[in-house]
Amino acid sequence: MTKEECFYLGTIVSKFSFKGEVLAKLDTDNPEDYLNLESVFVLQGNKLVPFFIENAQLQKSSLLRIQFEDIHTETDAGLLIKKELYLPLEQLPELKENQFYYHELIDFKVKEQSGKIIGRLRSVNDQTAQALFEIIDEKYRLILVPVHDDFINKVDRKNSLLTLDLPDGLLDIYKQ
Repeated sequence: MTKEECFYLGTIVSKFSFKGEVLAKLDTDNPEDYLNLESVFVLQGNKLVPFFIENAQLQKSSLLRIQFEDIHTETDAGLLIKKELYLPLEQLPELKENQFYYHELIDFKVKEQSGKIIGRLRSVNDQTAQALFEIIDEKYRLILVPVHDDFINKVDRKNSLLTLDLPDGLLDIYKQ
């Protein structure tokens, strides 16, 4: 299993008990969706290693407390701190209508509601306070558009097309 075949689930942030339990901060709005996992992949170096789960429960609503098989000491648990957790892409919960995962939209054609093509979606930058669509136009310029529910008119997976309803003037700064 490679990273490209998986999605980032979260990171192990601390040890929890002397029995080898760990706490993982999950990158999801619904951590309860991941309570019944049988296993996860842990990134070690540049390889994904499967770890089987004996028990998992929510801790303070956003942290997942995990007891892995074969990890039963604080020392062993300590070796997992700051390790990233991954799951296969097919385990992503299915979304409805205009909901989407960022990775799904990469290379989608992006157009305004009026029909004018803006460009192709290169990536989504979610490392900023406001996530941004990074769109490359026909002149190879980078156009940044905030990822906001009010701006997303339609996600057409069949035709790889994202239609945006942008405020007047938002794209004018790129017309030079």
